[in-house]
Parts: sequence; C-alpha cells; structure tokens
Amino acid sequence: MAEKTFLGFPRRSGRAGVRNHLLILGINGLIGAAAGRVAAALPGSKLVATPYGRGQFGPDKDCHFRQLVGIGANPNIGAVLIVGVDRKSADEVANAIAARSPALIEVLTLDDTHEDALELTARAIRLGARLAREISRARRKPISMADLYIGLECGHSDASSGLAANPLAGALADRLVDAGGTAVIGETIEWLGAEHALRHRGAVPETGEAIVRAVAAREAAVTAAGVDLLGNNPGAENIRGGLSTIEEKSLGAVAKAGSRPVAGLLPFAEPPAKAGLYLMDGPSFSPESMTGFVASGTQMILFTTGPGNSYCSLLAPTIKISANPTAHEHVRDQLDFDAGDVFQARETLDAAADRLFAGMVGFASGTLTWGEAVGEGSECFTRIGASL
Repeated sequence: MAEKTFLGFPRRSGRAGVRNHLLILGINGLIGAAAGRVAAALPGSKLVATPYGRGQFGPDKDCHFRQLVGIGANPNIGAVLIVGVDRKSADEVANAIAARSPALIEVLTLDDTHEDALELTARAIRLGARLAREISRARRKPISMADLYIGLECGHSDASSGLAANPLAGALADRLVDAGGTAVIGETIEWLGAEHALRHRGAVPETGEAIVRAVAAREAAVTAAGVDLLGNNPGAENIRGGLSTIEEKSLGAVAKAGSRPVAGLLPFAEPPAKAGLYLMDGPSFSPESMTGFVASGTQMILFTTGPGNSYCSLLAPTIKISANPTAHEHVRDQLDFDAGDVFQARETLDAAADRLFAGMVGFASGTLTWGEAVGEGSECFTRIGASL
C-alpha cells in the first residue's frame, strides 16, 4: 500500500470532502415539491427531501434530526440550501449543521414568502446559484489517508460475498485503520450469530458488551412484533446464492469489519469521536443503513454484492465490489471492482486489497463510480416511531 494521500477538498475544519456538492435539503414533507423544483433548476445539485419532519416526537424526532443535520454536515457538502416551512425548525437545523461543518449555508422557508411556494422556488434558485458558483472556486489538494472515513455495506449477498468480497473489504478496512483512517459497518441484525465473535474485538470490554446487547435488543423487538426471521433473513436472493441460515450470512457480513479492534458502537447517524473501526447500531437494509453512514460523516462507501445491487448513496461515492464471476458478465457497468479472481483462487486477498486500495484513492480523488456516472443514488431516512 504505497498511497498515503488522495486529492480532496480541504475544509476549514473537520474532514476533507471527496466531492464538493451543493445540497438542496428539504426538511419536511410539505416542502418536498418546491425543493425538487429548486434542485431541478440547478444542474449538478443534490436533492435530499424528507417526507417526514412534523408530528414526530421522542426518540424518533431525535433520530430524524440527527439524520438531517448529519446529511447537511457531511464533508462532501460544500454548500447547503435548507428549504423549509417555518423559520424556527429550519434555523434549528441550520445552526446544528453550522456547529459541525464549515459548509456555506442558506435558509429559505414559506414563512419568508407569505406561504407562496412559487415565490420560494424563485428565490431559492437564485440563492442556490450563488452557492454553486461560490463552491466552484474550491480546488482539490493532497489530503492524508488518515482523513478518510468509509462505510462498509453489503447487499444481495451470496456465497462469494462471505468467502471473498467481504473479507476483501475487511482487508481494506484494516489498511485504512492502520493508516490512521476510520471505517464503520452497520446492519445490527446481520451480526446475529456472530455477535460473540465481535464481542471479543471490543477495544474495551464495555464495547463488546454493548454489541451483544444491541443485537439482543433488535432480535427481541422483531420477535415481539411476531416476525419470524427465518425466510426474511436470509432473503430469497441470498438463499438462491447459496446462503442457508442467518448465522452463515452474519459470519460473512462481519468479515467486512476486518481484524482490528472495535473502537466503539455508534448510535444510528452518530459521528465517531476519533479514528478507528466502528460498528453502527442500525437497520439491516442498505438504503437506510448507508444513509446512517452518510449522516455520521462517511465520505465514501464500499458496497459488496454477489449477483449485483444497483443502490448507491447520493452523497458518498459508492464503490461496488463483487467476487461472483458471472456478475461481471451481467452487470459489468454497475460494478467498480472485480474480485472474481480472489474467489477462484487466482489472486491473493492481499494483492486484491492493494488493488482495491489504489482504486479507492482514485475514486476519492475524483474518478466517477459507475453509480455516479449513470445517476444512481438516493438517501433514505429511518423512522423508529409513530407520528402524532
């Protein structure tokens, strides 16, 4: 591993960006259509508009707020235009983003336009254009690999995932952590059956115990709702790919965590306090899991798959990896890294990890992933409670 830097966008504080997006952030469902019109008029901008944001209370409201703020504060955001309904809630989000991020921030709400959504749209387009022009002045500079924070995800897994692609992602995570960087895996229910192996990886005993409790709490919640995990996890596509039990799937899934000590268990969408390897307690399906990563500050995501999975983050370049030899025949233009030679014992894991690390540096420095090239990507908010 010779690479010690990538070319990123330095920020006045916090991590550098691997992209420099203008984000249009619609902070509740009443304003979603207007936010969409604004984004459509600003080429290259990224739209994240939640359908929620009013009537939430308790832990669900807190979780939603963390996601909004974390998305706006992600290092890949050069500027954020917050589009809201009322000034009070919009300013709360803006102030919380400003406390974590040096991004340029503007706010416009229906309060400011006497409830005129068309007037809001026109004014927001002008504000957004000014922000886009301003952040275009930024230039990439060499940034230490220690500044990189990546999420490790898997979806539509098969036998090749646990045997090759996920261990490869884990080997890359080891390299990044050794270089002073940070990595995170999520999908708590997919540690079920492997949580005791993770327990012994905790940097301190309390971390290991927290991991076991998190898995038990999710399993208990599912059981209390009358849901049988058998037939739901592994899913039909996993079973077709050769995975027979959740324990088998979990042992493959946690291979993404490599071999370094686990520095801590993060609440959903919570940023890590220092460098190292982390687990995030969160949902077990990719769109929500990855949005939790992005809200915690990941600049990139490594996503392993078996036969293929088109989903990508909108804000964090998503590197698709598969070790399934036939996948690269069928979905070649959706996969960024071919690990098939590892699965077929024609390349060592170490050699492939070196190739993948070099590829990650290229994507961090501006090379488009396939998902970016074809416009694939979204962010998906998690709910954990009912509304008023």
